Amino acid sequence: MTLPSTPAIIAAAVAIFLGGFGGLMTPIGPWYHNLRKPALQPPNWLFGPAWTIILGLAAWSAVIAWNAAPDHAARTSVVILFVTNAVFHTAWSPLFFRMRRPDLALIEVVFLWASLVALVVGLWPISHFASLLIVPYLLWVSFASWLNAAIVRLNRPFA
Repeated sequence: MTLPSTPAIIAAAVAIFLGGFGGLMTPIGPWYHNLRKPALQPPNWLFGPAWTIILGLAAWSAVIAWNAAPDHAARTSVVILFVTNAVFHTAWSPLFFRMRRPDLALIEVVFLWASLVALVVGLWPISHFASLLIVPYLLWVSFASWLNAAIVRLNRPFA
């Protein structure tokens, strides 16, 4: 039996942290329930499983990209891309749910989305497969961005 490698342990720990932090920063209470939402709003129960799968795929992508990186410079790029994404990932839920500012979250989600595009593009020369594993995350954040924009449009102002 082989033990998981250090990159796999780190990637799994980061994914678990991001999922846990996101969950803690996402209280589904009266404020959220009272927001007007678009017709395509998924049920609340879907978000936990979706994020679990997406963050698991991202962790897998990170390990594959790290192992496929041909040199130190490429590994550094992999780390920078994933750390940048993690920073933007952690910022969205507190803005939207804790601060109750979907308008600010809508600005922030542009940076989260861009960090995912950067991951897809930046990982492609290192590992096509690692890059493709990020696509579901990019698609989900694209949809979430649309939901965020719809909530802002339906409920403004938020100041």
